Amino acid sequence: MRTQAIVRRGLTFALIWWVLAQGRTDSWGVGMVSIALAVAASLHLLPPERSRLSITGLLGFAGFFLVHSVKGGIQVAAMALRPKLDLAPLMLDLPLTLPPGLARVILVNTLNLLPGTVTVRIDQATLRLHVLDQRRPIAKEVREVEARIARMLGIAP
Repeated sequence: MRTQAIVRRGLTFALIWWVLAQGRTDSWGVGMVSIALAVAASLHLLPPERSRLSITGLLGFAGFFLVHSVKGGIQVAAMALRPKLDLAPLMLDLPLTLPPGLARVILVNTLNLLPGTVTVRIDQATLRLHVLDQRRPIAKEVREVEARIARMLGIAP
């Protein structure tokens, strides 16, 4: 599994380098060193784990993310355009249900991209979020995101 991860990540970083270098071949000397360092760093920061990616789960997650991004963006824009800002910010601590690793990385990045929420801290069992409006059902939304990520990655509830 580790060899597969090295090959997959190496090819991914090589593709990124090729795009950044605009297909030129004269930079591949530096590129190979950069790719090797990027693979090493990625293996250290996100060790390979067995994942059973579900295509239907991935499509469902993508649709969910798109809808919630647009909806959240409209909500935040509406709040910003009101003559009187009607915000009720809150630091919210929520227990995590996803296992450590890729699932939590996706969760944190997803919540950071959805308007109105920013991850402040994550530890072994708790997620701390800063939310713009505590009147929204944030805990319910986080649980829904966790469930969709679990479905996408084939993680048992």
